[in-house]
Amino acid sequence: MKSIVVANWKMNPATFKEAKKLFEATRKAAESAKNVSVIVAPPAIFLRELSVGYKGKRLSFAAQNAHYEAGGAFTGEMSMTQAKDAKVSYVLVGHGERRAQGETNEDTRKKMFTALQLKISPILCVGEKERVADGDHFHIVREQIRTGLADIVVGKLKQVVIMYEPLWAVGSGNPVTPRNMHEMFIFIKKTLVEMYGEAGMAMRILYGGSVTDSNAAAMILEAGVQGFVVGGASLDPEKFKALVDSIETVA
Repeated sequence: MKSIVVANWKMNPATFKEAKKLFEATRKAAESAKNVSVIVAPPAIFLRELSVGYKGKRLSFAAQNAHYEAGGAFTGEMSMTQAKDAKVSYVLVGHGERRAQGETNEDTRKKMFTALQLKISPILCVGEKERVADGDHFHIVREQIRTGLADIVVGKLKQVVIMYEPLWAVGSGNPVTPRNMHEMFIFIKKTLVEMYGEAGMAMRILYGGSVTDSNAAAMILEAGVQGFVVGGASLDPEKFKALVDSIETVA
């Protein structure tokens, strides 16, 4: 199975001209990698034009966020139905930056269910704000997973991806070690098996949080992750290409 790299541009770049240039560099990196599946998550305002303009098959698109309701009085939101119409294949659900703005575990449950109803693969983002000695972060992650997947039946699991992001490491330049990530990887797998039995073992787990070409390979080889959600490095074509290349060597 190919490794996954999600290029999460967040609220960047400033103009569509810049977005097209960044996308072109991302496309080249994706199409030169045989063992890496690249998913681009641009700002919603750029999403449709980029997705409609792309005619290849080596790259997919994701929405950074979408509402679970099909329509209504939700100023500033984009529905899953609208995201589907913009040709997305994936959607980020419960990203730490969304949770910081008030998104709850219950919100993620509704979004997960709606995405799968529309045949969009949800990437459920889980992770703690801080790591403490008593291990409370494990309970936080378990609850995020259990609630987010509460309505998901076994037959839909193949479409679901889990992404662990230790929020205290995001943007810090100080990622968790592969050993610590492996510990969390095992814990997440255990939680999934408790919920779904053996079917839970096959679910893909990604890592997010200060990912670069210098630590990506070790995260795959030593921690067991099947890919990454990348922020800052996805905005720099050279860094992103180096990251994809480093994954390609071990994928």
